[in-house]
Amino acid sequence: MRSRTSWGIGDLGDLRTLGTWASERGAAFTLINPLHAPLVGTPQQPSPYFPSSRCFRNPLYIRIEDVPGAAALGDELETFVRAGQALNNERLIDRDAVWRLKLQALLHVWERRQPDPAFDDYLTEQGSALRGYATFCALGERHGWPWTDWPDSIRHPDAPGPRRFAEQNADRVEFFSWLQYLVDQQVATAGEALPLMQDLAIGIDPAGADAWLWQDSFAFGASVGAPPDEFNQRGQDWGFPPLDPWRLRQSGFAPYIAALRSSFRSAAGLRIDHVMSMFHLWWIPSDLGPSDGAYVSYPWQELLDILALESHRAKAVVVGEDLGTVRDWVRRELATRNVLSYKLLWFEQTPPDHYATQALAAITTHDLPTLAGLWTGSDLAAQHRIGTDPNEVSTKEIRDRVGGWVGIDDETPADEVALRTHALLATSNSSLITATLDDALGVEERPNMPGTTDEWPNWCLALPKALEEIVQDPTVNAIAEALHRHDVS
Repeated sequence: MRSRTSWGIGDLGDLRTLGTWASERGAAFTLINPLHAPLVGTPQQPSPYFPSSRCFRNPLYIRIEDVPGAAALGDELETFVRAGQALNNERLIDRDAVWRLKLQALLHVWERRQPDPAFDDYLTEQGSALRGYATFCALGERHGWPWTDWPDSIRHPDAPGPRRFAEQNADRVEFFSWLQYLVDQQVATAGEALPLMQDLAIGIDPAGADAWLWQDSFAFGASVGAPPDEFNQRGQDWGFPPLDPWRLRQSGFAPYIAALRSSFRSAAGLRIDHVMSMFHLWWIPSDLGPSDGAYVSYPWQELLDILALESHRAKAVVVGEDLGTVRDWVRRELATRNVLSYKLLWFEQTPPDHYATQALAAITTHDLPTLAGLWTGSDLAAQHRIGTDPNEVSTKEIRDRVGGWVGIDDETPADEVALRTHALLATSNSSLITATLDDALGVEERPNMPGTTDEWPNWCLALPKALEEIVQDPTVNAIAEALHRHDVS
């Protein structure tokens, strides 16, 4: 989602605007993709689920015009604004161009900065964790990626080398800390317009900051993925290293706790992607494929207890993405700790008025067909075109089942399909329901096609309408009205 004032990609100012509009129409929260930080520089990682760090945030989302001191740039800022808004002319998001432009603008503001006691307090509050992350960013600028190719003297964060480097390059390290300060400020402001539900990815880039900062807690001889199933018959390799359950416990669960606390900051809720990761993960040895992996168990009691403690401290609700094969006892354990389940219209065998109350209900997710993509058949056609070997039988079964519930057929207009399906969702017994802007706008392409890299523009497809048009769209507003009827007594 981006507005006409975005610089090629949606920013936290846009999120605030959307939140204000949605709140006026009865929305209670905004569920957003992970804001985790990617590796600094280019190429920028498009997937928010493959971050450098789950403990820090992506400065690409900063609204430059809202940065304190930006207005003082005058005509220089206007030049940046025109260049940034020109990037909106292409539907494909060019994160590299956005990063280069925003970095240049931010450096200009940084060079003219004034003393800021709030920033000083932020540095003190975030302490050594922020300093370590900012040092990693500055080291990466100098030595490139991955960090495993760095000189031995800086390969470990506790070695003397990184400390000396941070002292010798204090301004650059402080600059990267300042970027985190700006992101956190703007996230908090967006959350004031409408409470945010953050999203916690299940893993990290092995070349990234978390892998460097907590390298003693990871098993780098394997990657995490999923075995073959009916929707991904080849299985999946997600490419990130698993946390070693024994070393994780020995660390006092430090990387896990840090990721939770970051995600809960300025949030009213948290969605845990692939919540089964607290119980077991599909480990794939580095020289084998997804079908040759095995499940490795995790200390789920401790992980769930820590999650319950941190969510209580944050006064935030937690949703566990428990899709796929999940044992009944696992769902009971999650329910015991008041972790909400995840109910998708695509997967449930009963209509929404049969869903559990302790759940979040939705039509689809970013990894699955959109409503329009399923109904028109374009998603299935796209899968055939790029060779992902789709399961046509399951896809047809979903389409027939949902069509029967809603009372629609091939002749039903697209906007009527969208409205009726969301009205059905609003009958859910679940405590929370959520809809995607993709579905409300009739977008046929899904945001992400699992199992692909260059075959699909994953996480690079901007919505076909700007935010200013979205809030005026009659179908979007009709869907908002239909969802507003949702009531759990």
